[in-house]
Amino acid sequence: MEEESMEEEGGGGCEAMMDDQNHNNWGAGGYGRHLLGPAAAPLGDRLLRGAAAAAGPPAGPELPAVPEANGVLRGCEPGAAAAAGKGGAGAIAAAININASTSKFLMNVITIEDYKSTYWPKLDSAIDQLLTQSPGDYIPISYEQIYSCVYKCVCQQHSEQMYSDLIKKITNHLERVSKELQASPPDLYIERFNVALGQYMGALQSIVPLFIYMNKFYIETKLNRDLKDDLIKLFTEHVAEKHIYNLMPLLLEAQSTPFQITPSTMANIVKGLYTLRPEWVQMAPALFSKFIPNILPPAVESELQEYAAQDQKLQRELMQNGFTRGDQSRKRAGEELAYNGSSACASSRGYR
Repeated sequence: MEEESMEEEGGGGCEAMMDDQNHNNWGAGGYGRHLLGPAAAPLGDRLLRGAAAAAGPPAGPELPAVPEANGVLRGCEPGAAAAAGKGGAGAIAAAININASTSKFLMNVITIEDYKSTYWPKLDSAIDQLLTQSPGDYIPISYEQIYSCVYKCVCQQHSEQMYSDLIKKITNHLERVSKELQASPPDLYIERFNVALGQYMGALQSIVPLFIYMNKFYIETKLNRDLKDDLIKLFTEHVAEKHIYNLMPLLLEAQSTPFQITPSTMANIVKGLYTLRPEWVQMAPALFSKFIPNILPPAVESELQEYAAQDQKLQRELMQNGFTRGDQSRKRAGEELAYNGSSACASSRGYR
């Protein structure tokens, strides 16, 4: 009975060793391939010597125990283990299991060299494409692969390095964007700023979810911040702050000339500036109030005539630029009066 139990234990250890030797790496591109070197052998050798000393002298002739490169002893046959007694066999099985666990752990380690040579280049390329894409463009990247890269780097304690590389990468991109805007002529300045702002905000919708693990387990936990807020702050510091004093006069001039730029462009820029820094409203309250609610104080009855005059002025400007009120010839005379009269009668009947 004792020999049978020893053979079962020895057989289980061999299966663990085979499973360890056949353990495959966990990346489609060959990430984390680290072969277990001779350094694992002394651990099993010391455990076996200690077990043999505790069990006493063996009953039969002692077999030489020669460690192999993977920490497994050549002399550990089931028969020899049975002769060594229960204590020695248990220690042998424990040594094998420890070596197997150590081997699997070492195979999955991502060193800083692996991160710099394999993982970050993939992230760097994907971020480049996301930052420079145009709306509607197809990006030939695997979001699943990038998400997996971030997850593995976070699990291997590379979050700080990855966050530093991400901030540096996006900062360099925004500095190039700022230089391109500075070289833009005034008639293209507003449009190009709108493109840069929209392109960056669109890229954040993909970048932030891809780095969600780093955001949750490093930025929020250790830095007490949020990744999206940090990336928006980068655009504010490296682009918007450098161009706001050139951009605002052009926006005010475009506002005074109807349809100098499209209403959608004006709305995108004004709303974007308000998102980046709400206090910029003080630079042009009237402009921001046309796109952001509750910017100006509430209307008062004493200023109704002024509001009506502003509406009439806008209508005249629209007519001067070719906009008409439409064909009024098919409208029957007194139609509005009849409609208003019938509505008044219906209302009076409702109160009775």
